[in-house]
Amino acid sequence: MEKLDLRKELKHLYQPSAAQIEVVDVPEFKFAMIDGELEKSCAPGDSAAFQQALEALFGISYNLKFASKKREINPIDYTVMALEALWWVEDGEFDIARPDNWKWTAMILQPDHITDSMFQEALEQLKKKRENPAVDKLRLETFREGLCIQTMHIGPYSEEPATIRRMESFAAENGFTYRGRHHEIYLGDPRRSAPEKLKTILRQPVERNK
Repeated sequence: MEKLDLRKELKHLYQPSAAQIEVVDVPEFKFAMIDGELEKSCAPGDSAAFQQALEALFGISYNLKFASKKREINPIDYTVMALEALWWVEDGEFDIARPDNWKWTAMILQPDHITDSMFQEALEQLKKKRENPAVDKLRLETFREGLCIQTMHIGPYSEEPATIRRMESFAAENGFTYRGRHHEIYLGDPRRSAPEKLKTILRQPVERNK
């Protein structure tokens, strides 16, 4: 059976340094996605809708992994990738220090060989396992982020603003302007890791100043 190690293949995108800001070009990938928004004045960890989305995303991702391994022709095994999320506000400027009226897209990267039909079949299986309103919002979609800056943030989510300021300074000093949505990739599990040991990739789409 063929085995994919996407984390190794995509090391430059999913294992950045915490010591520096890196410039990367993120190609088109397939993602399982769910859109939503935080309840007013609610942090992501306290949002019922966000937690339901995470359960649905990991559920569909593991269903797809098992379906891939069971294929009669060219079965493929792989590791389920980390949770990611895009964050933004509709009106005004996004402020990482103030989780108020944030909108989000929670997502998990899927291998290229995952098809729409595989996704729909895995989705039907997931609906039979456990009632979760977020399951009906799941979709498989391609997403290309393009030119970005990124770094590894090590520590609690509450300390992300300091890392964000480093990224903003790097962008200004190197002729980049922010575009698109704030992107976080969660390599640590806050339920199992001490806050000071959490690892989160912070990624920001940019464009070069003309």
